[in-house]
Formats: sequence, structure tokens, C-alpha cells
Amino acid sequence: MRRVLYALGTLLVFVLDQASKAGIRSRLASNDSLTVVSGLFHLTLVTNRGALFGLFRDLPDPFRAGLFTVVPALAIALILYFQIQTSLADTVAHWGLALILGGALGNLSDRLRLGHVIDFLDFFLGTHHWPAFNLADSAICVGVGLLALDLVRGRRHGPIDPPTEA
Repeated sequence: MRRVLYALGTLLVFVLDQASKAGIRSRLASNDSLTVVSGLFHLTLVTNRGALFGLFRDLPDPFRAGLFTVVPALAIALILYFQIQTSLADTVAHWGLALILGGALGNLSDRLRLGHVIDFLDFFLGTHHWPAFNLADSAICVGVGLLALDLVRGRRHGPIDPPTEA
């Protein structure tokens, strides 16, 4: 039953990501912006042909398209493998993996359908501007944070046995 719950979490991330992107695309033209909080947050429709924060966006098309399709597909396969291998008692790790999987599926879906990823969350403060991102990116970051927390807490390796006296 827990695996079904994690799968539903993954599905929820995917659906919210795709719905938010569809909503933004229906309301804004490319590079148009809508002020949400003046001087801090806008909704700005941008397309990202690269990876994280636009890395490798200038690679020639056959390489770029292959790289950004094959690597996420392999990552998705690895996440599924880790979900199967992770104890169901490790709730934090499973939620982290579910969030990462939902985000990866959302961005891969964009790449396969559109040839790029839709980004629209645009935060800035004065001249300091964070690259635009989307809900899938947010889910991936939160998921990675949960996995890091889980590793720091050491729960994945179980309790350490106390030394035996000789």
C-alpha cells in the first residue's frame, strides 16, 4: 500500500507540473511576464533548451536532443531501481525519490513533446536574478534535499551495533 502512496505522490507532482505549464502557456506568450510581487517574483514564460539553468543549451541539436532524452530516461530507470531496493520503512527516502521521479517525468515529457522545457517561476531581488524554473525543478530539489537529510540522519544503513566486549 505504501508503494501505491509514493506512486500517487509521483503522479501528483507530474500532473501539477504539466497543468501549471499548460496554464502559463495559455496565458502568456514566450518571454512575456506577469508581476506577482513587484521587485521579487514574476511569472515569466521561457523555454529552456538546455539542462539545469540552461547549461549546454548551445550544443548542436542531434547531441543536445539525445543527451537530454537519454540521460533523464536513465535517471528515471535508476530512481525506479532505488525505489524497489529501498526499505518501505524508509519513508523520507521514498518521498524524496517520488518527488524526483515526478519532476524528472514532467521535464522529460516537455522535452519529448516540445523539444524544450517550460520554465516560468521567476525570482529576483534588485539586480540579483535567479534563473527561471518550474514545479518539476522544485520537486526535484526538494526530493534531493530529503535524500540528503535521510543520508545525514543515517537511517538508510540502520542502527549501528554497539561494540561487543571481549
